[in-house]
Amino acid sequence: MNNYKMKIEYDGSRYDGWQRIGKEESSNTIYCKIEEVLKKMSEQEVEIICGARTEKGVHAYAQIANFKINTKMPVYEIQNYLNRYLPRDIAVLELQEVDLRFHSQLNAKSKTYVYKIDTKKIANVFERKYMFHSFSKLDLEAMKIGARHFVGSHDYKTFSTAKKTKSTIRNVENVEIYDSGEKIEIRIKADDFLHNMARLMVGILLDVGNGKRKPEEILAVLEGKNDAVLSLPVESYGMFLKSIEY
Repeated sequence: MNNYKMKIEYDGSRYDGWQRIGKEESSNTIYCKIEEVLKKMSEQEVEIICGARTEKGVHAYAQIANFKINTKMPVYEIQNYLNRYLPRDIAVLELQEVDLRFHSQLNAKSKTYVYKIDTKKIANVFERKYMFHSFSKLDLEAMKIGARHFVGSHDYKTFSTAKKTKSTIRNVENVEIYDSGEKIEIRIKADDFLHNMARLMVGILLDVGNGKRKPEEILAVLEGKNDAVLSLPVESYGMFLKSIEY
């Protein structure tokens, strides 16, 4: 049995996320597209484990996944086969054989998501599908003050739509906000993310930037205070899985 580690890039626009199981099961996922090609290549049942299960419409610069099969095919031939038969919006950037004990999810130490915001007066026509356009000028200083409340270990139960999770405590290493003049990027690095957690975090930060909320309200929501109301999650098309560290 061979264990292979993949670094995958994909445009999540037309997919129902990395994987949908249970009542929300769907075959239109990144998982299913890769599984279909691997099964065709190896003539074996294949289970693919990923480092971060991205949600519907979310993209990835560097998703990490692994799978186990019995094969004598060289690594480069497997990678070439995958890239030949996968849809053009999914690419295996790197492939390597690793120790059988390697597990993309359990061995991950941290994950980083980036959200892109177009701040120009007129939205960029060519990037509109991959950047959220803000019609109003955002208060970056207020957003940075609010972002500090996320840093550290907190219970993110209120920042998730997950119904069943063993623990909702997550450690956020940093939330960085970069402004290039025409584009803002919000980067969030944490040991792990709950379902919709990153999108909900960016959603409340945007409300702070638009003056709809005060920075300290983020702490009130984190602490689950009765009068604290969560902001809506941002649109998924501006969200990218940037990296996973091991």
